[in-house]
Amino acid sequence: MLQEDEQIMRIGVLTGGGDCPGLNAVIRAVVRKGVATYGHEFVGFQDGWKGPLEGLSRPLGIAEVRGILPRGGTILGSSRTNPFKIENGVERIRENLAAQGVDALIAIGGEDTLGVATKLHELGVNVVGVPKTIDNDLGATDYTFGFDTAVNIAMEAIDRLHTTAESHHRTLVVEVMGRHAGWIALHAGLAGGANVILLPERQFDVEQVAGYVEKRFQHQYAPIVVVAEGAQPLDGQMVLHNQELDSFGHVRLGGIGQWLAEQLEAKTGKEARTVVLGHIQRGGTPTAFDRVLATRLGLQAIDAVHEGDWGKMVAMQSTDIVRVPLAEATRELKTVPLERYAEAEVFFGS
Repeated sequence: MLQEDEQIMRIGVLTGGGDCPGLNAVIRAVVRKGVATYGHEFVGFQDGWKGPLEGLSRPLGIAEVRGILPRGGTILGSSRTNPFKIENGVERIRENLAAQGVDALIAIGGEDTLGVATKLHELGVNVVGVPKTIDNDLGATDYTFGFDTAVNIAMEAIDRLHTTAESHHRTLVVEVMGRHAGWIALHAGLAGGANVILLPERQFDVEQVAGYVEKRFQHQYAPIVVVAEGAQPLDGQMVLHNQELDSFGHVRLGGIGQWLAEQLEAKTGKEARTVVLGHIQRGGTPTAFDRVLATRLGLQAIDAVHEGDWGKMVAMQSTDIVRVPLAEATRELKTVPLERYAEAEVFFGS
C-alpha cells in the first residue's frame, strides 16, 4: 500500500542494445508496481542511452503499459548508443535528467547497456539494472529473459529442418546467434536433436565435423549442424561481414554457416545448405517462462529503486530474484563450460 510519508520519485526507464522478447513485460511490471504501490512517476527514455543523451522521452504510466505483456520488442525503442564515446556524453545525460526532474534510472539491457550503467553509477548517477539478452551471457544471473524464447524459436526451426533434410538427403547447417557465448546453440541443438553443435568457446576441426556428417549419412539419416555465429575453425578467424566496429567496439558477425556448408559439401560430396536464423530469434511474443522472469525482475527492480539501493542489478539465482552489484554482473561474460559441451558431444554423428 502507498505510504503517505514516502518520497515520490520521478524514474526514467530505458531499454538498450539488441531487442528481445520480454522487455515490455519488465517495463509493465516496473510501472504497475511503481505507480500502484509506491506512487512514483515514470518517464520512458527512447532508443536506449540515446534517450537521456538527447532528452528524447515519452510519457510512461499505467495507461501506456496496458496490453504490452505479450508483445515482443520494446515500446521504448532501442539503440547501441554509447555515451562514453560521445563528447560530453555524461554531462549531457546529467543535464537532461535534471531538466526532466528524473531522480533515478532503470536500465534494461545486456553487457554494453549495463556496462554504461555501471560507469554512470560510479559517477554518481542513481541507477538500477535489469539483465536482458537472448545470449544468456551475463554474469551473476542464472538466466536472462529472452533466452528461453530464442531457444524455442531455434528449436522449432531445427525440428522443421529435419524433415526437409531427410527428403533431399542433404546436410543443413543452421547458424544461430551467439557472439562469444554458445548458450543458444547448445540448448537449441540439444533440444532439436542436432548431430553437431559448434560454439565460440571451442574451436572446431572441420575435418572432424565432416566425419560426423558422413557417419550420420551412413545411418541413412540427414545431418543437422548447429553453429553459433561466433564459432571459429581451428587456426582460423571469425567470419566477418566487414571490419567496421560499433560504438562498443564489436564487429558484425555472420557468414560462418555458409562457409561451413561449402566446406562440408566439398569434403563429403553431399549437398549442404545454410539456414541463418538471425533476428528471427529476437522477434515475436515471449514464452511463458520469459514473461514470468521478466515480470519478476521488473518488480524487484522497482523495489531496489524505491529503497535507494543504487548500483545493483536484479538477477535470477536458483529460483530467487536477488540483487548483485552491477560491477560484478558486467565483469566477465558467462560462457558455456566445456563440461556442458561434453554432454552434447555424446550425440555427435549419431
